[in-house]
Amino acid sequence: MAKRLVVIGGTAAGLSAASKAKRSCPELDVTVFERTCYTSYGACGLPYFVGGLVAEPEDLITLNVEQLARRGIDTHVRHEVQKIDRERKCVEVVRLTDGRVFEAPYDILVLATGAKPLVPDIQGHDLKGVHSLRTVEDGIMLRSIVRESKRAVVIGGGFIGLEVAEQLRETGLHVEVVELENRLLPMLEESNSQMVKDALESHGVVVHTGASATEILGTDGFVHGVKLANGEEISADLVLLSIGVSPETSLAAQCGLELGPKGAIKVDAHQRTSDPDIYACGDCCHSFHTLTGKPVYVPLGTTANKQGRVAGENIVGNPATSPGVLGSLVTKVFNLTVAATGLGEAQAKREGFDAVSCTIVKSDRASYYPGGIDTRMTLVFEQKGGRLLGAQALGGPTAAGRVNVLVAAIAAGMTVQQLGELDLVYSPSVAPVYDPILIAASQALKLVQ
Repeated sequence: MAKRLVVIGGTAAGLSAASKAKRSCPELDVTVFERTCYTSYGACGLPYFVGGLVAEPEDLITLNVEQLARRGIDTHVRHEVQKIDRERKCVEVVRLTDGRVFEAPYDILVLATGAKPLVPDIQGHDLKGVHSLRTVEDGIMLRSIVRESKRAVVIGGGFIGLEVAEQLRETGLHVEVVELENRLLPMLEESNSQMVKDALESHGVVVHTGASATEILGTDGFVHGVKLANGEEISADLVLLSIGVSPETSLAAQCGLELGPKGAIKVDAHQRTSDPDIYACGDCCHSFHTLTGKPVYVPLGTTANKQGRVAGENIVGNPATSPGVLGSLVTKVFNLTVAATGLGEAQAKREGFDAVSCTIVKSDRASYYPGGIDTRMTLVFEQKGGRLLGAQALGGPTAAGRVNVLVAAIAAGMTVQQLGELDLVYSPSVAPVYDPILIAASQALKLVQ
């Protein structure tokens, strides 16, 4: 009899594992349970669906149930696994459309349960008009009320919060962002964080940093504002809670699997959990940092897909290991592209590195060629020897590509001297003869001992 693979979670990580395992072993019996109505959707595109840049929810879907069936993957939406029995090797499933409960046996189980939005424990978080954004259903609900709203408050200044703030502002709403930290995106160097704040404010978004929302105000069950710790009240008929996510590990904890950083499922480099017949991948489990080797919780779509593929390979007996993560990320805040990878200077020092940093500003084209945009680039590196530890770039769209070069440089263990010796491309209309990367490396080399 063919081995039975059951996957809990039908988005990036779960379907990457299911697809890779099925391709490598066609006789494998693969079943996927997904509790929402949608499979294989681009959650990172949800802010742009809310703002109307993405027209239909189906545009976010890569593979639907019918397409997965053609791949030999039996996928059930609106089905929630509510219990794992490790001794009997089966899961208890409830069909959410009618409440029917049944069991599904497995030989190998994959947990790809993702993450859940953090909801602040403050009065009024359950008022109508208060939303989180994690699933397609969340996006549909939020978009339905945007056109009826005039004033929005985004609680949380992380990447998703800022992307939604941008989109709500583009639709014509008055938007205010409330961030508990003293600056936005604190993984960035302080001056880089200020650039992000300036970009928001230049487009009419009001930003409150070092501010705590202590109550969401309502009338007759509907939100009408947010109260801050300093007593200020902000009017709003729409509130987005975007203070982060936590790993969805209730099933893992219930069946006794070991947990790791931030309560994420503990896995080895093969994505195997403390039970050799159960794998975990995506936002529900931890990763390993490339530079420190330590387990870290980095819930990103790129990481989820890679972990899913690694799990799928190992499930069918093809040894594979996760390469680790640098936490590489990028977003756009109006006309400002923000990209980063590796460690910031403060984080590097906390991890025990003798780290220093330098920042330069250089146009992304030849100075005489029209249309150039200044790129602000920060390199973080070891003072002794100059090994590259992190990088940040803010500017036009080319910032993302330049940080990708620096991702490769960090992964290769390059020093800033080696970085400055790279034979990078040059054409006045595309890149200056001395690329921002080379200028930054040259300045960094002056600090190396």
